[in-house]
Amino acid sequence: MLSIREEGGGVSFKVRVLPRASKDQLAGLYKDAVKIRLAAPPVEGKANEACRAFIAEVLSVPRSRVEIVSGLTGRNKLIKVTGVRAEKVLK
Repeated sequence: MLSIREEGGGVSFKVRVLPRASKDQLAGLYKDAVKIRLAAPPVEGKANEACRAFIAEVLSVPRSRVEIVSGLTGRNKLIKVTGVRAEKVLK
């Protein structure tokens, strides 16, 4: 079950990033996190920027509203998106 918290005009949720995939795509759930496959390699922050861009595209929000709160150097990340509600993320 995906863990989503509404807070301060936005939502936060966990993601599990799998870099160097063939394409960017949602890949289901990993424990209480959204699993995301990204084509970008995990070097020089490229996978983090690709993660932000992909989540922004999926949720139809500007990339500036997507923030990686924790997990910048690992596969497990906590994401905060301002200006959306939990129902939109669940869809």
